[in-house]
Amino acid sequence: MSKTILITGGAGFIGSHVVRRFVNRYPEYKIVNMDVLTYAGNLENLKDIDGKPNYIFEKADITDEEAVNKLFEKYNFDGVIHLAAESHVDRSIEDPMAFIRTNVFGTVALLNAARTYWKDNMENKLFYHISTDEVYGSLGDTGLFVETTSYDPKSPYSAAKASSDHFVRAYHNTYKLPIVITNCSNNYGPNQFPEKLIPLAFNNIKNMKQIPIYGKGENIRDWLFVEDHASAIDLVYHKGKNGETYNIGGNNEWTNIDLIRELCAIMDKKMGRDAGTSASLITFVKDRAGHDMRYAIDSSKIMRELGWEPSLQFSEGLEKTVDWYMENEEWLQSVISGDYQAYYNQMYKGR
Repeated sequence: MSKTILITGGAGFIGSHVVRRFVNRYPEYKIVNMDVLTYAGNLENLKDIDGKPNYIFEKADITDEEAVNKLFEKYNFDGVIHLAAESHVDRSIEDPMAFIRTNVFGTVALLNAARTYWKDNMENKLFYHISTDEVYGSLGDTGLFVETTSYDPKSPYSAAKASSDHFVRAYHNTYKLPIVITNCSNNYGPNQFPEKLIPLAFNNIKNMKQIPIYGKGENIRDWLFVEDHASAIDLVYHKGKNGETYNIGGNNEWTNIDLIRELCAIMDKKMGRDAGTSASLITFVKDRAGHDMRYAIDSSKIMRELGWEPSLQFSEGLEKTVDWYMENEEWLQSVISGDYQAYYNQMYKGR
């Protein structure tokens, strides 16, 4: 094996697409997927590559320093692609400490292990940290986030991610640990846990249930198809410059309400409903605390320096996403039972 790479959070939404891409594209690599399998981690996401000779799954928690060190000792990793994180803003408002433990303490545990096991030879090593555009705060009607935009996190989630970004850069500056960081916009696509807007709305539309939309639905997000994000991660891992940050966006700004109306129109056609049937389910609910108005990413650096660009426009990617969920009803039903239903009721009932 020419490289042994640890991918954390590889059973989650984005992580599973990254693991699959690396396992299939680089048979000479050994890919170790480390995931604690919380509610959002699902090995069903990777059943198509389970059993491949260059793929290994290790169930472990990034906050468990002993477990992390044992894996570094066992596999002698050449690189880390760090995706494991608590990522849902609503959950962070309910339980900030869970986000601090995973996103900050967990990241530092990985950094310490990398520093310890790579200290004698950091050549050809890389700690790649995946972050979010939410660390930059909120934009007005104009402007874009660039790599040098000052951090201004507004939620416990984005504050925890901002802290982890700072620790990664500190270890680069203090210990000369080779690192890259990417900050991405909202991802969508297959295998996304239905606490997030698109799969949540899909499930409700399919079952003719109300679609909860915060406030007036005027908040704007830039949407990135998850497979385009995985291709960017692949490119940054192999060609990114040590110590650099790259922003990854989809160049697809949509208000939440326009996005949901687009999804409703697609669903009406797919399910043979009269036009407007699904849109009648839209229900505005009390806005969440500290809701950022607009995020928008300037991806010109990664496009200019590494040659990456998104492959899909949003409408095309959204239709592909709907097709996947309709063809994978069993997967969806398996993840919306139990804990998810209790969470959904807690967050949206009575708003």
